[in-house]
Amino acid sequence: MATVRICVCGDEGAGKSSLITSLVKDVFVTNKIQSVLPQITIPPSIGTPENVTTTIVDTSALPQERNTLRKEIRKSNVILLVYSDHYSYERVALFWMPYFRSLGVNVPVVLCANKSDLTTSRNTAQVVEDEMLPVMAEFKEIDSCIRTSAREHHNVNEVFFLCQKAVTHPIAPLFDSKEGNLKPAAVAALKRIFYLNDKDQDGYLNDKEMNDFQAKCFAKPLSYEDLENIKASIRKQYPNSNTQAGIDQEGFVLLNKLFAEKGRHETIWIILRQYHYTDSLSLKGSFLNPKFEIPEYASAELSPGGYRFFVDLFLIFDKDNDGGLNDYELDALFAPTPGLPSFWLDSHFPASTVRNEAGHITLQGWLAQWSMTTFVSPSTTLSYLAYLGFEPASGPRTLTTSALKITKPRKRRRRPGRVERNVVLCYVLGAPSSGKSSLLDAFLNRHFDSLYRPTIKTRTAVNSVELQGGKQCYLILEELGELEHAILENQAKLDACDLICYTYDSSDPDSFSHIVSLRQKYSQLDELPAIYTALKADQDKTTQRSELQPDEYSMSLNMSAPLHVSVTWNSISELFVTLAEVATNPSTAFPKIEEEPPDRTSLYVALGAAACAMLAAGMVYKRFSNAN
Repeated sequence: MATVRICVCGDEGAGKSSLITSLVKDVFVTNKIQSVLPQITIPPSIGTPENVTTTIVDTSALPQERNTLRKEIRKSNVILLVYSDHYSYERVALFWMPYFRSLGVNVPVVLCANKSDLTTSRNTAQVVEDEMLPVMAEFKEIDSCIRTSAREHHNVNEVFFLCQKAVTHPIAPLFDSKEGNLKPAAVAALKRIFYLNDKDQDGYLNDKEMNDFQAKCFAKPLSYEDLENIKASIRKQYPNSNTQAGIDQEGFVLLNKLFAEKGRHETIWIILRQYHYTDSLSLKGSFLNPKFEIPEYASAELSPGGYRFFVDLFLIFDKDNDGGLNDYELDALFAPTPGLPSFWLDSHFPASTVRNEAGHITLQGWLAQWSMTTFVSPSTTLSYLAYLGFEPASGPRTLTTSALKITKPRKRRRRPGRVERNVVLCYVLGAPSSGKSSLLDAFLNRHFDSLYRPTIKTRTAVNSVELQGGKQCYLILEELGELEHAILENQAKLDACDLICYTYDSSDPDSFSHIVSLRQKYSQLDELPAIYTALKADQDKTTQRSELQPDEYSMSLNMSAPLHVSVTWNSISELFVTLAEVATNPSTAFPKIEEEPPDRTSLYVALGAAACAMLAAGMVYKRFSNAN
């Protein structure tokens, strides 16, 4: 609930106290009113907008009360400046506005021409043009102006409503009255709102999209006449607009500019707040980063609703229907966001996922990239769901967190059973030049490149893998580069990993020893399931300079022998299926230095059940014997 504190200022005799009394009592009080009224608080129940509590503070312009006046002005959210004759009007520009500036206050001012019943010879339009507009042009702090009469109770409620609106719906962040244009931040926000409502992304809000927008923001339908009037207003200011097709982005921004020019900036604020904008025209932190806690050993994945949202986005923005998003289409898709996520840039997107022959990200790669993003940085996915306009099927008030789900924690990987995850992470470890980068290229269906390029920074690749039974899984392969030692020493990084793929060059005699030394140096690697892979199997196999040959080494650990593969073979895809299967069934791939003791749990349960049965039988027999 908001609180608005209004400080009523002006020369003595301008009618400040009479205005306040007329508001509270709803009639003009003819008896003499005390010079300064006590502070008045009006609760939200008395017709104030947006659940606002209003505090009205009367002040005196007498020199001896200047200290109190100064304190009240500095505590206020808005100043109501009242004048009633030519002298007090002149004092607005000569004393009051400079005085407010000298105090360093930055609050809106509502200018009020009171006692309009005494100047019936001049209509409101004349007063506004002759008196108010020149002052407003000189002092940009003046938010709005109005004529009132406490005696006739004319515009009394309205003047205090303007004060409330100046705080709850400020014009300053929206409109530059000097330039006569909406401010850049307001234009950017309105363009994003246009984007979110242009569901078919044809560049126009058609009649249905305008009606949906009206219902979302104002909870009431937009009549045919109102819609035609809106289009006519746009055509008047923007003659070349094609309103037959709908309202384009320029027309939408222009429409809101007209609202600001006509003093209807509360309409713009209703729209902005419906789309989670703050008074500073930034998106709310709670909207971009909702609370989303992931238990230890669990991970985040996209829910079916989240996948459906990203599929729809891809299909809408693939304008040329070539099955890939080119740079222009990606720019259009990410227009309402800060740009590509920093995580994507760090992972060298789009090189991190599946692309077509033209180098454009495919739908398969698009979903894989978001699956990896959600796994590694769920907060990034949540913020981009907000930027891109995700709306859950269960209702607009539901958080973007419904697009994500949390997996069941996997605490004991050695216990038999399937890990309930659809996204798994595999670290690819091995000696330099063992073929790790080529393995990642093959995973992304890239052509083999014989030129060796050492990996400096960490490199990731993500793709979907079809497991036995037809279930799909997203596998993330990560080559650690020069950060290998730092990552292997980081327990949190190891806890996030589902599998280690140890690789060596079967044609290089010094390649396998790197794996042996890694396992000796980092004993914590034994806490992860692992697969040994002999790469470059299309070349001549050589004896490894190691105490044990790879087959003997894996046998000593009671593990499967290394898989011999080559990225030039079509069968390389079977390796990725094996990796995903092991990641989801980790108990099958742990090193076993010694035979683990048999699981006697079932034996203990059986013995316990037998003992209970024997005890029960004995009690029945005893009772039967006593009865006889």
